[in-house]
Amino acid sequence: MVIMENYVIAYDIRDDRRRLKIYKTLKDYAIPVQYSVFECSLRREDYLILRFKLEKLIRKEEDSIVFYRQCPRCSGRVERLGTSRDPFGDGIFIISSGED
Repeated sequence: MVIMENYVIAYDIRDDRRRLKIYKTLKDYAIPVQYSVFECSLRREDYLILRFKLEKLIRKEEDSIVFYRQCPRCSGRVERLGTSRDPFGDGIFIISSGED
């Protein structure tokens, strides 16, 4: 059984070029839900790969990326208002990095 963990990832990147690279990297693993906010369900290995890739792209003295891990109980208690939609729909949608 593959264990998946849910994350909300938020970022604040100063440089436009770096921001675009961060965005493109995140799109390979996660679903954008708002500007600079992504949601995903990842295997531990994919989380580590994503974190490594992002760490190489940022400038630690200027940029920030925050991974909010959601426990299974908490992820089931997410409330959405307005046009905010569940990116996973009726079931779990898994995005693979293609690096298996």
